[in-house]
Amino acid sequence: MGMRPGKNCVDIGIIVKDIDKSLQFYQGLLGLEKIGEMPVWFGTMHRMGFGDSFVKIIDPHDPPLAGAQGLEKGLGFRYLTFQVTNLDEVCADCEKAGVIFDLTKRELMPGVTIAMVQDPDGNVVEFVQRV
Repeated sequence: MGMRPGKNCVDIGIIVKDIDKSLQFYQGLLGLEKIGEMPVWFGTMHRMGFGDSFVKIIDPHDPPLAGAQGLEKGLGFRYLTFQVTNLDEVCADCEKAGVIFDLTKRELMPGVTIAMVQDPDGNVVEFVQRV
């Protein structure tokens, strides 16, 4: 039977080491809208909106050790993708802010351009623009 979607997107939760740096990146730099925050059993969740999706940034009471970073360094969820309409502007803002690029802007295939950066914890964030 499989799942039946309750909305047209998938949300993600990210456990972070430094909530201030992460909020500056996701809210301040990338422009995600802070919807609210709430306590969870192991910390505080900050819900950030992007389109119909939520990026749930979690500030844990006791931050765990970081795992392997980078696309090819381990199994599991390796990157988060934002589909945007202003890739040049996003890349320029990230470059100006000194964000590390794992992949500079390039055309992946005709009509699809991507770039990949690292968030403050080294998680890979991909931006995709389709024309």
